[in-house]
Amino acid sequence: MKKPVPPTSPPAATENIELQAALEERYLAYALSTIMHRALPDVRDGLKPVHRRLLHVMRILKLDPNTAFKKCAKIVGDVMGSFHPHGDQSIYDALVRLAQDFSARYPLVDGQGNFGNIDGDSAAAYRYTEARMTDVARLLLQDLEDDTVDFRPNYDGTVEEPVVLPGAFPNLLANGSTGIAVGMATSIPPHNAAELCDAALHLIKFPNAGVDKLTQFVIGPDFPTGGIIIDKRDDIIEAYRTGKGSFRVRCRWEKEELARGGWQIVITEIPYLVQKSRLIERMAELLNDKKLTLLGDVRDESAEDVRVVLEPKTRNIDPEVLMEQMFRNTELEARIPLNMNVLSGGKIPRVMSLRDVLREWLDHRKEVLQRKTNFRLKEIARRLEILGGYLIAYLNLDEVIRIIREEDEPKPSLMRAFKLSDNQAEAILNMRLRALRKLEEMEIRTEHDKLEAEQGDLKALLQSDDRQWNTISDDIKAVKETYSKKTKLGARRTDFAEAPVIEVDLDQAMIEKEPVTVVCSEKGWIRALKGHVEDVSTLAYKDGDREKFVVKASTTDKIMLFSSSGKFFTLDANKMPGGRGHGEPVRLLADIDAADTIVALFMYQAGTKRLLASTDGDGFIVAEDECLANTRKGKQVLNVKAPIEALVCARYPSDADHIASVGDNRKLIIFKSSELPEMARGKGVRMQKFKDGGLSDACAFKLSEGLTWHDSSGRNWTVTDLAEWIGERAQAGRLPPKGFPKNNKFS
Repeated sequence: MKKPVPPTSPPAATENIELQAALEERYLAYALSTIMHRALPDVRDGLKPVHRRLLHVMRILKLDPNTAFKKCAKIVGDVMGSFHPHGDQSIYDALVRLAQDFSARYPLVDGQGNFGNIDGDSAAAYRYTEARMTDVARLLLQDLEDDTVDFRPNYDGTVEEPVVLPGAFPNLLANGSTGIAVGMATSIPPHNAAELCDAALHLIKFPNAGVDKLTQFVIGPDFPTGGIIIDKRDDIIEAYRTGKGSFRVRCRWEKEELARGGWQIVITEIPYLVQKSRLIERMAELLNDKKLTLLGDVRDESAEDVRVVLEPKTRNIDPEVLMEQMFRNTELEARIPLNMNVLSGGKIPRVMSLRDVLREWLDHRKEVLQRKTNFRLKEIARRLEILGGYLIAYLNLDEVIRIIREEDEPKPSLMRAFKLSDNQAEAILNMRLRALRKLEEMEIRTEHDKLEAEQGDLKALLQSDDRQWNTISDDIKAVKETYSKKTKLGARRTDFAEAPVIEVDLDQAMIEKEPVTVVCSEKGWIRALKGHVEDVSTLAYKDGDREKFVVKASTTDKIMLFSSSGKFFTLDANKMPGGRGHGEPVRLLADIDAADTIVALFMYQAGTKRLLASTDGDGFIVAEDECLANTRKGKQVLNVKAPIEALVCARYPSDADHIASVGDNRKLIIFKSSELPEMARGKGVRMQKFKDGGLSDACAFKLSEGLTWHDSSGRNWTVTDLAEWIGERAQAGRLPPKGFPKNNKFS
């Protein structure tokens, strides 16, 4: 018969917790863990926990710069087993990045083997690679054994690890850092160590120095892959002031001449963190998709150095225009973010300015110096205590020997007999017989005096703030000298330049630039002759037609046409009909009304101005840039109503100060150009008053150079004495000087 099973004890009372509260509490704990122990670097040594643990383990393994390499598998295993309970691959990836000279500006790990490359290829497995520390890493670990920083138990409490490293190198800004936490991120580009040392030394000397002054030393990032920063100086200073911003970095390139007038672009440096293979792959994709219309081909000719070759589609393309298209469509121009969100004091995440980061690093160095000094003072005090015991022993050597030989408990007997401390008595008992010589006593006295002098000096150091900062300054100067800009590692790699303002007109860029002569007849037949034709008198025209406009230009130029309706039309010189035959009607190129006549035909020049006027005598000044038409329908600029028509479209010289107007009644008036407004569109204002008829012609000129016109024989006439014709705008004027053309035209 089975024994009855006793009833189980009732379950303990459960505690009801709201799901929202439980999630908030647990997610907050996860967020804090991510921020503190994974994603954000400490402002004092610029390291995340995984990097700090890697260097600490390499120190334990005695992997100094002048020692033999050890397998990365050994390093990763020790880090994972004793300090960093995470995946081995993530630890190895962190180790690899510290060794890559294209990722870290000042590598902390000296790697042997395949540690990846700028193409984006991965490093070999950690069983195949070896590593040791660099001199920069030794600076970060310097004086760690002198109680300069706090230690804490590792994850299982078996050993201890440093909370932060002494950091004798400005690592946070020198090597930069990136990381993504919960609700926050950090992104700090690398900088030049010598410049950081200069800024730190200035901040020591002038504690109230602001970011504006410090940026005179730290002029901007210094990327391991070089490149050119094209941001404005004010934007860079503002980024360092707020701790947030970005930097536009472009590749370094040069034009390489080839045979027979050909050329190619050679890229020698690419932006930071851009993978070269992916960059070229992206270029090839865009080229196949016909989105890089100016690029003919791209080749990678890199060996140890970067050499990417870009071939233009045609040799007449402007290299600047080609590169501008590449910058807009590829990672040859990259934007590197700046977000100096770091752990202040190792505890509080906040965004810091350049000054704040340097200030905390200097304060940390001061604390390290004070702790190192106190540690040394304790060692000196302990040694002086022992040396004092030795001297007592030498002065009473026979009695000491007697006590040791005869007493059952010599240690307490020695302490009672000579009033020794426990340490002194223990040291005397551990003394070797060979030390009992006269010379040893003299050496002890010498060492005692030397230690007392050092003790006094160290106490004076602790009591003087100025001496502490002088000591820190000397250390920083030594770092600056080691990594000065004269050294290979310390030389600045990234330059600064202003980005050229280039408007990329792709259709225009594809046109081969050749000289042409544009000819337009009175009846509106237009053509473009190759070259700049000096004598056009031999050209043939249709019956009853003749030459009216001749413009010397290039195939890349735009031709402006002004009609009697007050409209401007823009024509491309390369799309004009050829010089054979009589050409084509201009109405096939632009929608000009049949009743309109062509008032002016000229080559567009950016930045220049025109004087416009109607037959009614109204006019104004307009910039040619405002007259460009984007469609065949043209652009209305001078407003006129029939029977009034547009009559004048004269070039307005940049130094013109007066305007001359002549009417059909043969009356001339000259007035200041400031009386005529500059407009983008409108009717204008009255230039001259007429009793009969209207305006015949107008021009702008510089009064000191005189008024010039052309007579029917083609001769130039210039009159400088114009006082009797000078008046105010809208006056009637008077008869022109003797010799003025009968057609009432200035040209």
